[in-house]
Amino acid sequence: MSDIHTKYSEDLAPSRLNDLSEVPYPTGPVHYGPLELPTRYHLSPLAGYTNLPFRRIVRELGGVGLGTTDLVNARGLLEGSNKTWELIETCPEDRPFAVQIFGNDPARMAEAAQLLESRGVDSIDINMGCPVDRITKVGAGSKLMCDDPNSTVNLVRTVVEAVQIPVTVKMRLGWDSKQLTAPKFAREFEQVGVAAVAIHGRTRAQGFSGEVDRTGIQKVVEAVECIPVVGNGDIRNVEDALAMFRETGCDIVSMGRGALANPWIFRQLVEWETTGTYSPAGTFDDRLGLLRKQLGYLMERFEPEKAIVRFRKMAHWYLKSMRVRAPHRHQYQVAKTLKEVEAALAAISTAGPVGGTRNGLLPDMHVPVPSGPVERW
Repeated sequence: MSDIHTKYSEDLAPSRLNDLSEVPYPTGPVHYGPLELPTRYHLSPLAGYTNLPFRRIVRELGGVGLGTTDLVNARGLLEGSNKTWELIETCPEDRPFAVQIFGNDPARMAEAAQLLESRGVDSIDINMGCPVDRITKVGAGSKLMCDDPNSTVNLVRTVVEAVQIPVTVKMRLGWDSKQLTAPKFAREFEQVGVAAVAIHGRTRAQGFSGEVDRTGIQKVVEAVECIPVVGNGDIRNVEDALAMFRETGCDIVSMGRGALANPWIFRQLVEWETTGTYSPAGTFDDRLGLLRKQLGYLMERFEPEKAIVRFRKMAHWYLKSMRVRAPHRHQYQVAKTLKEVEAALAAISTAGPVGGTRNGLLPDMHVPVPSGPVERW
């Protein structure tokens, strides 16, 4: 049994959770304005990963309350960039569905939001949390948290007033430890009509270093009157999600890298909420099946050779989570044709995992975050 399940059974044994009221935990339906969400467990935007094929995978496994795209450049969307339009691709099963947009021009952001609304998007998310230099240097992402507050609030107001669908904002605690502006912004965003705010519990200066500051997220929860607050950051398993709920009082949690490492996490959280216990994540064979399925979804959109190259980054994490030996991972990564991919997968299937069994629990896998100064990402 993996460490997480051992600790869960010791600290949060199902026999002690028969009455869920014993555990500080939000209850009742979850709404973004008029939009009712099926669960309070959301897929966070994750650059390069939360594309349609991956969203389809986690939705099929169950438990996802809302899926959000990778961040989308409002200007690129309006200019008809093929790469940008690819980011907003969806399908009937991918609902409810939000698109996250970034930019610093209120009129352009509003026009992009209207365009998305006309295409049936369920919700618009404004990115104020991205710490990457190429985003902040153009005045977008987390840079909006240290610009003139009136200008930032005006941008959000302009987007809210431009559409009828819910608008949310994803932000960090602030630019740095001296500018912890999230509580103030959350309060003002609520007043101009934002349906929810999502908070990653670090500043821009931190990047992904250190630990998430749940106390900082709690201050945002206390700053708003009635809109839901989404807690985000370092949620790798059920236990981390429970800690986020308990220590912050947030209404919703969202996972990015945690979902990449364990696509079953949403279903596990629903199971815990409804029964007080949860089933383990998928086995080696389960993960191999998901890898094949997600690659297949990409090949519905692209020629096999192109899909194979595009899938390599995601396949890397599938194979790491499956505890595949390095030579076999390499064989897969250098495959260029479908025949070569099938040969690599056959070898992987025959060899099985290092540690654990192909039909039993595998050790937990954590996806590392970017390191080093944010300006160099």
